[in-house]
Amino acid sequence: MRRRDFVLGALGTGALPYVLPQGAVAQTGRTTIPYGAAIRIDPMLEEPDYRKAVLDYCQVVVGEGGLKWIDLRPDRDSFVFDQPDRLLAFAEEHGLEMRGHTLAWYAAMPDWVETIASAEEARTELVRHIETVVGRYKGRISSWDVVNEPIADHPTREAPIRDSVWQRHLGKDYIELALRTTAKVNPDARLVINDFDFEQPTDKARARRKAFLDLIRELKARDVPLHAIGLQGHLQGEIAIDKSGLTAFVAELASMDLAIMVTELDIIDNLLPGPEIERDGIIAQRAKDFLDAIGAAKRPEAVLTWGISDRHTWVPIWFSRDDGMPNRPLPLDADFRPKPLMQVIQDFCAE
Repeated sequence: MRRRDFVLGALGTGALPYVLPQGAVAQTGRTTIPYGAAIRIDPMLEEPDYRKAVLDYCQVVVGEGGLKWIDLRPDRDSFVFDQPDRLLAFAEEHGLEMRGHTLAWYAAMPDWVETIASAEEARTELVRHIETVVGRYKGRISSWDVVNEPIADHPTREAPIRDSVWQRHLGKDYIELALRTTAKVNPDARLVINDFDFEQPTDKARARRKAFLDLIRELKARDVPLHAIGLQGHLQGEIAIDKSGLTAFVAELASMDLAIMVTELDIIDNLLPGPEIERDGIIAQRAKDFLDAIGAAKRPEAVLTWGISDRHTWVPIWFSRDDGMPNRPLPLDADFRPKPLMQVIQDFCAE
């Protein structure tokens, strides 16, 4: 069997490629659900087409970097706010909302954090970081991914939480600490826990959904401040969406009085067929299934993609194609032309 036939066969008859309606043109402007994208600050300031795409399509922006520890904290005693300050100035100049990403994460950490040697020291550093960063942007950044990706890749009953410097020294209590500290610094901030890989019809995804729900129920039972859940949506293009499982998962979160956000949507296409029209159709259908499954339980309060143009995307760093063709994971192609994925997002946001 040819590789293309194998991949298309794996998609299943219920996942026919999305086709841009004949004569349809992607429309810009404000929609019912705000759309946004993760932004790289240097291209945004240096490439007119990139900047224009952001202004044409986005109502919300988030820094792809800049607010991560590795960018902010080159050493224990320094905070470098250059990148987020520039992005926030751009957002405010053009009437865009900026989200904060992220305050507590296992990855993108400077080397010096490995010298943290005790629970007291870990608590001090995490609290100081949140107080400094959230305090600096109080009244200007109103939504924060306070905790990013807390669930282990393969969670078990004994180890549901991902390993990190915070987990090693504080256990899962670091999550509550981060949320309570953020709320104390800025009582008006929208507090979000952000995570991924909930949408596949696999045992791994089902285990992750259960571990995540267990965590959120415990936080709610302890009256920990938490307002929304960020569903990232780094979708594997060759794997169907577990629509019923995802809808039930979102419904359970919504029953706990939590809002839902789609925070990092893109479609990893390294195992999809090469021809662009075919690949773009499958990518758009995957996104449609994902968004529809979420929307069937609760309408998200925002939809953000992790990047806006295929010219600037993390995907080929980890998922380059064997055929040498460029990846196409985002709503605009490398020349900033809208693809069917953008139409899917706009249709969903406007419904």
